[in-house]
Amino acid sequence: MDRRKTRLILHICCAPDATVPADDLLEEGYQIRGFFYGSNIHPADEFEKRAAAVISLCHMKGIEFHVMPYDPEGWLMKTEKLASEPEGGRRCSLCFELQLRAAAEYAVRNGAGSLATTLTISPHKDPCLINSIGERVSSEHGLIWVPRVWRKNNGFKKSVDESKRLGLYRQVYCGCIYSIRNR
Repeated sequence: MDRRKTRLILHICCAPDATVPADDLLEEGYQIRGFFYGSNIHPADEFEKRAAAVISLCHMKGIEFHVMPYDPEGWLMKTEKLASEPEGGRRCSLCFELQLRAAAEYAVRNGAGSLATTLTISPHKDPCLINSIGERVSSEHGLIWVPRVWRKNNGFKKSVDESKRLGLYRQVYCGCIYSIRNR
């Protein structure tokens, strides 16, 4: 595999969801750098807990990482017109796109050739939608999208077990202010 292609940015939605993808991609020979977006997460102390867990996991796995600066106001401005959308609706699609677009831009700036996400480990998210957004965003940035459905083969259960074993913080809601209301 070409060196640029093996340099992969792994968009990490949260540390528990990254446990299985990180191990699998490392075993496949990818040189991974984690990327945590987090501006969709509310409130700020929740962002801090999740960012700390991502940093901890990346240290444990020996993975370089980047935590994007927290900008909840910017995220709210981009999503406010979809505030009344149900969970899993168009607002979530836009949120996935904002996260993956930021990861793709980071990948380009840092010479990575491939992009993947941990979002597809969740049984609450549509992996076909996420992979189609990832494919489109990657193509627009000249990247190779690595499509995966991490929840296959008990991936979600494995991530829960591994995050408990590692003592990682595990959240109880998706992250945005709208998902807090729907808890």
